[in-house]
Amino acid sequence: MASREMTAGPGVLGRSGRAVTRSGRAVTTYCLLAWTWIRAAAQYPVSLLLLALGTAATAGLDVAAIIVMFSRAQRIAGFDAAEVLFFYGTSALSFAVSDILLGTTERLGEHVREGTLDALLVRPVSPLIQLATEDFSPRRIGRLVPPVLVLALALPRLDVAWTPGRVAMVPLMVVAGTTIFAGIWVLCSAVQFVLLNSHGATKALTYGGASLTQYPMTVFARDFVRGVTFVVPLAFVNWMPGLYVLGRPDPLGLPGWTRFASPAVGAALCVVAGLAWRAGLRRYRSTGS
Repeated sequence: MASREMTAGPGVLGRSGRAVTRSGRAVTTYCLLAWTWIRAAAQYPVSLLLLALGTAATAGLDVAAIIVMFSRAQRIAGFDAAEVLFFYGTSALSFAVSDILLGTTERLGEHVREGTLDALLVRPVSPLIQLATEDFSPRRIGRLVPPVLVLALALPRLDVAWTPGRVAMVPLMVVAGTTIFAGIWVLCSAVQFVLLNSHGATKALTYGGASLTQYPMTVFARDFVRGVTFVVPLAFVNWMPGLYVLGRPDPLGLPGWTRFASPAVGAALCVVAGLAWRAGLRRYRSTGS
């Protein structure tokens, strides 16, 4: 028994060490490629600044819409302005970070149609990393400004008792939400290996999902809420953990532990997205051009 354990131990450690090394190498490569695009964009600083301000202003239109709605009503679906802005801020921040990191993967269908994906495959870098860093522009960082400002204003105005658990849940739900959106980006990209013209349809899950999670789920029909909980897990971006932070009951009557399941859901979705991406790469047979 001892000899088997001693023999198996180094193998397990070796595999985990290689996995960590590959992950570290992938992160380093991503950062280097992104920095290359940033340096190129920085050659035109005025243009870059104006584009970033324009991006921030465009992203802020959603906040303006919420403000207009609350100018006509005190509560929306049982939630006051601070609570709705809390949902907006956590959703928009999670989506903005995921969009910065992986948003350009939606261009996969275009590369497949034009035959340019072949060039990505022959390079000694993961094609997913190449797609994710393609035309990486710091102007997209402007999307972070509105949700950060909204959260800074909304969090102190929430009528909740800020226990350590609730305080820790806020950054955790942003990280978990980013992970869920990241998995959706990669999954929608992998679909384009099969459905080349599905770019418009997949936006319903990416940009549509971001818009959906900016509001309390009680705005929507119960069957729809079940769909975005058990089929496409958008409810775990900020709704489930948000109920814990706000001390609200779950309208679906799900167990209390589901409010803490967002990290596990994000991890599971990323695994599914990774498997779908690998399956798509194996299926790809080039365009012949």
